[in-house]
Amino acid sequence: MQPLKGITVVTLEHAIAAPFATRQLADLGARVIKIERPGSGDFARGYDERVRGLASHFVWTNRSKESLTLDVKHPDAARILERLVMEKADVVVQNLAPGAATRLGLGYETLSSRKPGLIVCDISGYGDDPQHPGPYRDKKAYDLLIQSEAGFVSVTGTPDEPCKAGPSIADIAAGMYAYSNILAALLQRGQTGKGQRIDISMLESLAEWTSYPLYYAFEGAAPPPRTGASHATIYPYGPFPAGDGTTVMLGLQNEREWVSFCEKVLQQPWLATDPRFTANFKRVAERTALRQIIVDAFKPLTGTQVVERLELAQIANAQVNTMKDVWAHPQLEARGRWTEVGTAAGPVPAMLPPGTWDTGPRMDPVPALGEHTDTILAELGYSAAEIAGLHTSKAV
Repeated sequence: MQPLKGITVVTLEHAIAAPFATRQLADLGARVIKIERPGSGDFARGYDERVRGLASHFVWTNRSKESLTLDVKHPDAARILERLVMEKADVVVQNLAPGAATRLGLGYETLSSRKPGLIVCDISGYGDDPQHPGPYRDKKAYDLLIQSEAGFVSVTGTPDEPCKAGPSIADIAAGMYAYSNILAALLQRGQTGKGQRIDISMLESLAEWTSYPLYYAFEGAAPPPRTGASHATIYPYGPFPAGDGTTVMLGLQNEREWVSFCEKVLQQPWLATDPRFTANFKRVAERTALRQIIVDAFKPLTGTQVVERLELAQIANAQVNTMKDVWAHPQLEARGRWTEVGTAAGPVPAMLPPGTWDTGPRMDPVPALGEHTDTILAELGYSAAEIAGLHTSKAV
């Protein structure tokens, strides 16, 4: 049995952070009912049309969910939402603007007084603690802005220009902490019978992930420099050109590997005892001179020949793959990590979530907007005529 089968999640979500968290709950078998605005839905549906007319972000984060359209400001829709939470939900997740869920009657204090076992997970940019709101509580927060506020951008990029991460890493970090905290809350509820409120901040999530640069800059010390794809504090570690114009990514972690690298890759064993390079911090300080030695040694070789030497020396290495390369990655293929999920535009490939368990993950279709509205309303006891009336009044 899938581990979360029998758990129902009601979610008022948009963009990435909350949808990524709830999709992972759905992967584990939870029933996830996604509340969407009638007519437009989650605004991430409109980000692009790259997946056969569907948005790439939405396809990634919304499989295995049910879409229920509700105009939550309409009195009839508000009653439907209230019933859905009270009668069906084990978990409520939302990443609306701070305070919006409380105004809708979905605050933890209101809900838990009526349903003590309910778990409520609130996701926001800067945290939403009524006792300690902080000066940034109501500040708008998008992924790039949180990457900047958390200091991530300041240590990412080249010496000339800071850069954001390509994927929405602040959203992903918040989604992962929401997911893991919800799992922990379900375990605790199994022991105590009580639910709880979970307050997830994107800033705090990404600041935690940026903790090594924070500690590197402890007590006013200089932060790690921006070094592109190279490592700021370990060397050699990063991209190096081969003689045929290809790029090889490699990394050393200890002195044993440094000796092997000098002997078997550079074929200059005397470098291992060169006093400029006999410890990592020395190699970092002399990275310009050492890089030139490595580039000169690789110049007569193709990328394939460099990799052969690295493999012989048991030095970690990787190809600098494009997105096209990842779709066809031989390791993912050999491990059977690809399957398909249904969408309104037909089946599309999807990667199985990391981790395995006996029954496998749930990989159901990505819902069309409002696809499950009538079914869920009927489940709550609404008649066909009442459902038709709700459509006519634009409550759903």
